[in-house]
Amino acid sequence: MYTIFVVLIILASLLMCLVVLIQESKGGGLAADYASGNTLLGAPKTTNIIQKVTIGLAVAMVLLCVLSTPFLPETKAVDSVLQLEQPANEAPVLPTIPATDASTTTAAPQDAEAPGAN
Repeated sequence: MYTIFVVLIILASLLMCLVVLIQESKGGGLAADYASGNTLLGAPKTTNIIQKVTIGLAVAMVLLCVLSTPFLPETKAVDSVLQLEQPANEAPVLPTIPATDASTTTAAPQDAEAPGAN
């Protein structure tokens, strides 16, 4: 159901883009080329119809957005990123430190002088 709302919202937004481009602006818009033909044929003002369509599409988009919220897909609430990596019933894996052999480690010589200690 949510997908249907999303498709309708996208269609309404694309229609809104087209209708806004057709609207008359300060420069006349695309509707200026056809306005003279409409007066000859006796049709009502095109700009009033286009403005009503724009308002209707805007209201439709808002209503579709509000009506689609109950159909949003549910997501599982996660408190931490660590919960995503491991299941909750498993014990956490702690990093291990490699074992060192005491016979292979050597201590720094105690009788060596520090450089520049003259």
